[in-house]
Amino acid sequence: MASASVRRPPYKDFLQPALHRRFSTTALILLVIAYVYAIGLARWNSFLWSWFPIGPTGFRAAFFWFSGSLILILRIAQYHPGYRTSDSAFDTFLKHWRNFSTLETILTYAFSAWLFAQVYLLSQPKDSGLEWVTYLSYDRQRLNEKAVFFTTHLVILGVYQAIRHLYLDIDRLLLGVAKPSEKAVRNNNSDVGTLMKKFWGEMPIIFLQSLNQTLASLILTLVIYPFLRKAVWRLSLFFFRPFFNLPKTNYVPYSWPVSFKSATSMVLASTMLLIVWIAGNTAFTMFMVKEPTKDQRPFTSGSKDPNGSLLNGLRHRKLFYKCFAMWELALIARDFPERRKAIYEDLDRKDGPAWSQVCSICLEVLKSLETNIGNYGKAPEPVAAPEVQPVEEKVRTAPPPKEEPIFLGGPARRRNFLSEVEKTVVEVAVAPGQGSPLKPFAKRVVDAAKHQLLEIQKAVTGTDDTASLIRSWALKGLHKWVGIPFRKEYRRRMLHAVLGSPYGEPSLYINAAYALSMLTSHSLQEDKYGNVQRDIATIIRTLTNMTKKLDRFKEGFEVHWTDVEGIKECPEVDAILEALREALTTLIVEFGPYARDLRLTLTDMRLAREAANFPEPQPRADHLLDLNQWKR
Repeated sequence: MASASVRRPPYKDFLQPALHRRFSTTALILLVIAYVYAIGLARWNSFLWSWFPIGPTGFRAAFFWFSGSLILILRIAQYHPGYRTSDSAFDTFLKHWRNFSTLETILTYAFSAWLFAQVYLLSQPKDSGLEWVTYLSYDRQRLNEKAVFFTTHLVILGVYQAIRHLYLDIDRLLLGVAKPSEKAVRNNNSDVGTLMKKFWGEMPIIFLQSLNQTLASLILTLVIYPFLRKAVWRLSLFFFRPFFNLPKTNYVPYSWPVSFKSATSMVLASTMLLIVWIAGNTAFTMFMVKEPTKDQRPFTSGSKDPNGSLLNGLRHRKLFYKCFAMWELALIARDFPERRKAIYEDLDRKDGPAWSQVCSICLEVLKSLETNIGNYGKAPEPVAAPEVQPVEEKVRTAPPPKEEPIFLGGPARRRNFLSEVEKTVVEVAVAPGQGSPLKPFAKRVVDAAKHQLLEIQKAVTGTDDTASLIRSWALKGLHKWVGIPFRKEYRRRMLHAVLGSPYGEPSLYINAAYALSMLTSHSLQEDKYGNVQRDIATIIRTLTNMTKKLDRFKEGFEVHWTDVEGIKECPEVDAILEALREALTTLIVEFGPYARDLRLTLTDMRLAREAANFPEPQPRADHLLDLNQWKR
C-alpha cells in the first residue's frame, strides 16, 4: 500500500528515458550504414586513412549520419499512436495540409537530400564530371550544370519521399497487445537482440524498395527539371559568383546535363539516400513499439509508488502515454503476479483503492466506443456566441426620411422594361419580399433555358436525370487511380466511427478488455480481501452491452457509394470485438458458477453468452430445482 507522503512520479518519467534509449539504438544503426557509405566513397590513396574514423572518412560518415538523423528528429517530433481517422484520403488532406507539420516534413526531407548531395559530390574524384565549377581554357571558370542537375534531382527525391511519408502516414506507431493466450518471452535477447535480427532481415526488402523509388524519382526529375532549369541555374549562379569568377550572363547551357556516367551516379546516390531514410524509419517504428518493460520488469516497477505512476499514465491526457500505460497494465495482469497482488492490496489511496480506479478507467475506455459511434456523422456543436447586452433605443428627435422615389419629377420613361427593372430594384432595396411584374417574366426565361438544357442533355446522353448522370461520371473516375483519394472506403469509415478522431489506437481498447478479464480471473486466487468480486457484475454487464452494440453497428454499417471495391472488412474493429468476446468468455468460465452470489441473473448470463458466442450450458436433472430458484 502506498503511503500518502510518498511522491508519485509521473508516468512519462519512466516512458521517456526508454524512448530515448530506443532512439539511440536507431541512431546507432544509421551510424553503421553511414560509416559503410563513407568507406565505400573513400579514395583509397592510403590504407589507414581510407577507413580510420578520425579523418576524412569519419567526417564524411558524420555528415551522412546527420543527414539520416534529420528524419529521426522529424519522427520524434511528429510520431502519434494509431490511425489518422477520416472517411477518405482527401478528407485527411483537407484536415492536415495547412498544419505546420506538413511543411516541416517537406523541408526536412528536402534539406536532408541537399546535404547528402553535397557530401556525395565532395567525395567524388576530379574526373567524375560532377564538380561544381569547371575550368576551361585560359583559366576560364564555368558552373557545371551536371552538379546542379544532380542536386536538383536529390531535392526532388526528398520532396517526393516527403509526400509519400505524409500519404502513407509513416509517423504512425501501432502498439502491441498482451493477449492472455500468449506467454511472456523471458529471454535476455528478446529486447534488442531479436529486434536487431528482425531488422537486418528486412534489409533486402529495404534495398528493393529503394531501387524501385529511385527509378520512379528519376523519371519524375526528367519531367520536372525542364520547368525548373532556368530558376535553379540562376539560383546556383547567385550563390557561386561571390566565390568564383563566373560569367556575368545567366544563359542556360545548350547541352543537356545528363550522361551515362552522371546518370549512374544519380541512381547510386538516390539508392543510398533512400536506404538511409527507409532503414531509419523502419528501425524507428520497430524499436519504439517494444513492450513497456525494462530488464523484464514493467516500467513503473522502479517507482517509489508503482501503482500511483501507472494510474497517472492511465489518466494521461496524451493518447500515446495512455496507450503505453494500458499496455503495461495488460502485461502486469498477464505476467507479473507480484504487481497484480500490489493492485489488489492497495486500499488506502486518496481517490479510492487501486483496483477500483483501474476498473473504472478500463470501463470508461470501453464505454468511449459507444460515445464515438454516437458522435459519428454528427455536425460539431456550434460555439455559443457571447451574450450581447440589449442597447437602449434612442428617442427620435427628427422625422424619419421619406420613402418616396426622389426622381418622380423627371420625364416619363419610354423604355418600359428598364423602368420596370429600376422600380424592382428600388422595391427590393426598400421593401424586399413584395411581388413584382418582372418576376413572372424572369421565371419564364429561366424555365425555358432549363428546358433547352435538358433537351440538349437528353440528346447527348440519352437521359434527363442529372443526378444519376453525375453519379455515373463520378463512378467512372472513382474506378481509376485518380479517384483513389476520394473513395470513402468501408475500413476507413468504420475506423473513424469506432475509434473517433483525429487519431485512434485499437490496442487501447483491446488491452483494456484483456486487462480487466485477466485481473478478475487471477483475483480468485490472489485477491485475499475480496474487493474485485464487487465489480464482477458491472464488468460483465458492461462487456456484454459494448459487445452487442459494436456487433450490431458493424453488421448494419453500409458500404458508401464511392467505395467501388465494396470490401466489408475491418481487421482492427474485428480485433476489438474478439478481445471483448474473449474477455466475456473468461469471465463466464471463471465466475459462471458463482453468478447467483455475484447478483447476476439468468438473463445477464444468457445475454453474456450470446454476446460472447458461448454455448449455453446443459443443466443436469439434479440441478433443475436450484436453477428454478434463481431470481430473474
